[in-house]
Parts: sequence; structure tokens; C-alpha cells
Amino acid sequence: MVGHSMQSSVSPTSRRWLVGLLVLLIVIGVCWWLWPSTSKNTQTAQSAGQTGRSGMMRPGFGGSTLPVPVRVSDVTRGDFPVYYKALGTVTALNTINVRSRVAGELVKVNFKEGQMVKAGDLLAEIDPRSYQNALLQAEGTLLQNQAQLRNAQVDVQRYRGLYAEDSIAKQTLDTAEALVSQLQGTVKTNQAAVNDARLNLDFTKIRAPISGRVGLRQLDMGNLVAANDTTALVVITQTEPIVVSFTLPESDLALVLARYRSGASLPVQAWDRGDRKQLAVGVLSSIDNQIDITTGTLKFKALFENRDQSLFPNQFVNVRLLAETLKNVVLAPAAAIQYGTNGSFVYALDGDNKVKIRTIKVGVTDGDVSVIDEGLAPGDRVVLEGTDRLRDGGAVEVVSDSAEVPQTPAAQLQGGSDTGAAPAKAHE
Repeated sequence: MVGHSMQSSVSPTSRRWLVGLLVLLIVIGVCWWLWPSTSKNTQTAQSAGQTGRSGMMRPGFGGSTLPVPVRVSDVTRGDFPVYYKALGTVTALNTINVRSRVAGELVKVNFKEGQMVKAGDLLAEIDPRSYQNALLQAEGTLLQNQAQLRNAQVDVQRYRGLYAEDSIAKQTLDTAEALVSQLQGTVKTNQAAVNDARLNLDFTKIRAPISGRVGLRQLDMGNLVAANDTTALVVITQTEPIVVSFTLPESDLALVLARYRSGASLPVQAWDRGDRKQLAVGVLSSIDNQIDITTGTLKFKALFENRDQSLFPNQFVNVRLLAETLKNVVLAPAAAIQYGTNGSFVYALDGDNKVKIRTIKVGVTDGDVSVIDEGLAPGDRVVLEGTDRLRDGGAVEVVSDSAEVPQTPAAQLQGGSDTGAAPAKAHE
């Protein structure tokens, strides 16, 4: 009984050790059996993962030395226009609220809403009959007093002859001369009344004070119009020429003010709200006399001929002010410029199939083309696409070669084309 109990207590422990040892041996055997296949499959998977459509392995994953496909462009030399960009508002050079200067019934309207008118064109007419009667009355009073004046002047001539013969007293002559002076003053007053009546009659014909475009009519025929009424008959805006108002930050003022004060003509371009189409080209005409302390900007005005009516009062436009043109500078595509901890750099071709990192100093840019102050020379070729897979001294394969950098048309100095983006000033 004692021997049987001891065998029962020891047997489960021995079995557990035996089972554990057996499982360990099985695992070791399975690993040994599968090890070559797993290594081979892993190598195959890595090779498949690192190979693109072209069959080349990506550098940095597996240590492949196959060339990287890239697209390159040439570095050139040329002129670069520097533009300052701003938001502008089109403003009419003159805006006139046409009101009647006399009261009466509006009997004629001689314009169509929205039409162009010239200075002096007849716009409307007030009933003139009461003013015609007032003129006749003033002219009649003038004639009466003119007749009395002539009679008094004849009397003065007669009295002077009688006084010379000592036939009348001096007082009689003095009284006659005073009457002539009084009647002369009365005639002048009557003449002024006639002129005033004639002016009021002329005011019944409402004429355009300036050339421009009329707006919507505010009063219709048959309405009674008061003199200098608060409600204007119509509004005329002068659109030829027209003005665009815009602001520039004080950090950009030094160059613009220097050229403006030197008498240089600074071209200004107006582009549509989407900044896709050029609407008109004008010149900088005036500047404000103080900087706005709340925004740190200075107001400018540019004058546009606007003969094609492409600019409309109160229209919002994108303004591009040509500050200067950099002559004979090195130009490179902005897409080729990379930025790192040590500054700006590019991948430049070193021979036909290798690239080398070039540290550069970038000047102004327009988003497509940048001025290179240091680090590149005309004729160098820089990588545009594929830079994320490159390293210094790495092998490349040029699959597409752009002949030159994106164009900065010189024609934009005189207005440019109607489409496309014009250069705009920016700092790196």
C-alpha cells in the first residue's frame, strides 16, 4: 500500500517532464525542417516588394544600385520681372449723383439705363412753362426801368444846359443826376433777375455733367421733383479712365517708393478674381501720405484707360505691380529646389548618369521659376521629379528632359497674355 501511494504521487510529475521534453523536440524539428523555405520566401518577398514596374529595386531597401528614373531641366540665364501682388478694388474716377436744381414735373427722360453718355448730353427735362413766364416777367420789368433810365438821362442833359445858362438851381441838376444813378442800379437789379430766370429755365433741361455710364433710373416721368432733392434722378460713373485702389505692406515700400519718386512709370496689371485672366494694364498714379498703423500698409492708386470696359466700379481684382526687372540672372525651376537642415539645395547631374547635391542660395521666385544667386550656372541640369529616391552620387536614368525652365514671358512687362500666371514677388 505504501509503495503504491509513492508511485501515484511521482508518476504525474514524471509524465509532465516527459511531455514537455517531447514538445520541445518537436518544435526544434519543425523549425529545422522549415528554415530553408522560410528564408527563401522572405528573400523572394523582399525582392518583389522592392521592385517597381520597371524592374528596378528602390535604393535604401535591399541596397540596390540600379539607376533611378528622373526628369530634369536646364538652368538658364535671362531677365526676371519682380511683381508685388495685392488685392484691389476698382473705383470710378468720378461719381455724380444727378439731381434737379429746380422744382417741377419731370416731363421727359432721354436716357436708357446703363448707357454711355457724354458730358452735356440731355438726360431729362422739367416742365419749363413756369420758368418761361418768370423770365418774361423779369424781362418786362427790365424794359420798364430801362425806359425810365433813358428819360432821366435826357433830363440830366437838359438840366446841365439850363444850369450852364444859370436858368435853374444847382439842386435841381443834382436831383436829376441822383435819379439817373438810382435807375441805373434798378436796371442792374432787373438784369440780374432776368439772368436768374434764364438760368432757372436752362436748369429745366438736366444735362450730363461728365462722360460716363448711367445707372438705374430713380425717378419716372410725371413725378414732381424738388430742387436739390435727396433722391437723385440717376448716378453717372466715369469709367474711362478708371482707378484701382490697393495696399502694399510697409516692408515692400522702399523699392516702389524709390522708383516712383524717381519718375519711373510702374506698370500695374489687373487680373480677375480667380487670378487666371489678365483684365487690363495701367500705371501707378498716386500714393497715400501715411501708413495705416492698424494694418501696416500704404494705399496706392493705379490708373487704367479701360477703353474696352473690362473693369467695372466696385469690382474686386488681383493687382500685380511691377517693381523692377532683374537683368541677366540665373533662373532655375522652383520644383527642383529642395530644403534641408543646411538650407536650400538641388540635385544636379554630374555627368550623364549620376547626381550631386548642390547647395544654393535662392533669390526671388514666382512659384514656377526662381532666381539663383549662388550655386548654379547656366547650362547646369537639375532634377525636377524623382528627388525623393535620390542620394548624393547616386545613379540616375533621365527619362524626360525639359529643354528649359518654365517661361517668364517678357511680354508680361507690357501686359502679357490674357491667360496664365504672371510672375509674383516672393522671398525665400
